[in-house]
Amino acid sequence: MAPLRSLAAAALLFLATHAHFILNLPPSLEGGNMQESLEPNAPCGGGAPDLASNTATDFHVDGDAISVQLGHPQANFLFRATLDSHAAGNWTQLFPIVQQTTRGNFCEPVVTAPKDWAGKKGFIGVVCDGPDGLLFQCAAVNFVTGTNTAAGSACTNGTGVTAAFVADKSLSGLVGAGASNSSGSTSSPTSPSPAATSSSLAAPSLLRGSGLPVASVAVTAVMFLVGVALL
Repeated sequence: MAPLRSLAAAALLFLATHAHFILNLPPSLEGGNMQESLEPNAPCGGGAPDLASNTATDFHVDGDAISVQLGHPQANFLFRATLDSHAAGNWTQLFPIVQQTTRGNFCEPVVTAPKDWAGKKGFIGVVCDGPDGLLFQCAAVNFVTGTNTAAGSACTNGTGVTAAFVADKSLSGLVGAGASNSSGSTSSPTSPSPAATSSSLAAPSLLRGSGLPVASVAVTAVMFLVGVALL
């Protein structure tokens, strides 16, 4: 009989290559019980967003890591957040839309949130626009001051993974007070605050990381150059 460690590794490999995507950081509402069939359900896939009962982890408003694991060859990601206690709306875009190419882990080490959210609870939402349409995952968080410099090895990129800033109308329609959570009809969203625009987020967020793995530096450098060309 194969050792338990080998069986666990095989299970993780199967999940990584067959799941649409997994939210690694901050920890997903579903934890290790993520149900792939529920990921199309807005706003949080199979997670039940409720700040009164969800376990929250700290997210630093001056910069924190968001890490995903993609099971498709390519997909676009929206990183957004809300203070709504049930993640029902009022989503704010935290970072330019990113296109990941190649299956595996991708981590953006310095994603910022509005400074006046410090001391409040809310949700980080990641929406994936891939071959199977829009897919959703969320994490309950405590917004705190400062920058997270402790992500370390938890924030790494898979071999061959590349990323670039892209335009994606399906994802950009999911932020703002007037936006719907689903891929159905959406009213015109309000314009993001200056802190949520690509031009203001790209340079500070991509250049401030320190002590990052070489792969992470290479990916973020490419993202910055492409992002500048797109702006």
